[in-house]
Amino acid sequence: MTYGTRTDHYPGSSKLLHWLVAVCVLATAPVAIAMGRVSPGPTQDTLYNLHKSLGVLILTLMILRLINRFVVGAPIADPGIEPWQKAVSSAVHTALYVLLLAMPVVGYIANSAYGATTPFFGLFELPPIVGKNEALATQLFTLHRWVGWFLIVLVLTHVSAALYHHFIRRDDVLRRMLPRAMGGF
Repeated sequence: MTYGTRTDHYPGSSKLLHWLVAVCVLATAPVAIAMGRVSPGPTQDTLYNLHKSLGVLILTLMILRLINRFVVGAPIADPGIEPWQKAVSSAVHTALYVLLLAMPVVGYIANSAYGATTPFFGLFELPPIVGKNEALATQLFTLHRWVGWFLIVLVLTHVSAALYHHFIRRDDVLRRMLPRAMGGF
């Protein structure tokens, strides 16, 4: 899934969607950690609602990313990358796509099963997708939490690899995804 057939660079739409998702994920992780550590009350409620809203936004952006990927494609692999690195890169990217699509869906189903609302930044609420079932909600929230930790590890791996390519290998892997203003193509 990682490499395409383009011989140039990532299109602007791909870069925009990538960085929007990145900002949302980087905001969601600390909110998720904080919401479980604060006392019940208005602050915790605000954090939960922000987490849910960001989850809906991530799902929407990831659907757009997937559509964008099929419509505009992606560049071929940098020719200097070893085959094992291409394989690891493809695995990490595929896992990121799958988990960033699945995590919000699991969270939404769990939230519905719990009987809670799923707001979107106070603009509207998504309707429940399943009936109330606290046992199911507990299982899905546990899955959501553990997969969330795994997703954090994948994101750290992805960022570390990008920085490795940029600062150590000094190749164009990171620059291909940077906006023009930051040295990208």
